[in-house]
Amino acid sequence: MNSASPRTLLVRGMLAGLLAGVAAFLVAYLLGESKVDAAIAIEEASAGAGHDHGGEAPVSRALQATAGLGTGVVLYGVALGGIAALVHCFALGRIGRFGPRATAVLVTAGLWVTVTLVPFFKYPANPPAVGDPDTAARRTALYLLMIVLSALLAAGAVILGRRLAPRLGNWNASLAAGGGFAVAIGISYALLPSVNEVPAGFPAALIWDFRLASLAIQTTLWTTFGLAFGFLADRALVPTRAPKEAVQPTS
Repeated sequence: MNSASPRTLLVRGMLAGLLAGVAAFLVAYLLGESKVDAAIAIEEASAGAGHDHGGEAPVSRALQATAGLGTGVVLYGVALGGIAALVHCFALGRIGRFGPRATAVLVTAGLWVTVTLVPFFKYPANPPAVGDPDTAARRTALYLLMIVLSALLAAGAVILGRRLAPRLGNWNASLAAGGGFAVAIGISYALLPSVNEVPAGFPAALIWDFRLASLAIQTTLWTTFGLAFGFLADRALVPTRAPKEAVQPTS
């Protein structure tokens, strides 16, 4: 392989994150915004038609759903892309005999499970009007704690798998490490407090649709990033073969 600096991969990771952020924004706008509007309508209806909300909002809802949403999702994608690129630099050659593209896919899948899927099943996303504003800081702290625990346990599972591989073989070591990770996550789920602040009478179908849309946005982000960064990393690290010159007849 060519020797590429972490800076080169970092830049390519941020570029792939930019592309992933654009794709995630499109999914968020098409799937998520209608659920947000429905939740806001329910919140306003529950407050009463004659309730004074304190005048116009400083930022219109249309601007929030377009430029505001796009800016936030794209910046989020760029940041995650940079972090994932650094993880890729560390993992390349250390998790097996995988090339840059395969390593990018494996790292992206691991980050999707660690950062998105594991926290989602414990603390899923909720639409507006769901959740007590007074507990927002506590809920945010619990969600971040779940991400940190998931990342630490995933790193421990990788280390465990590598240490077991010489004795059990790669396949059995991977199964043992994955099973240990699942058990540890289950214990974390049981020990961490649950959050259930859904108002009485709030449509369960709307909550379910919003959570599915949230998961679809995150999955789109990570899938697009994995494919794009795998291609860019492969181009940076694997030398291109020069075309074979035609053999000239000798006289």
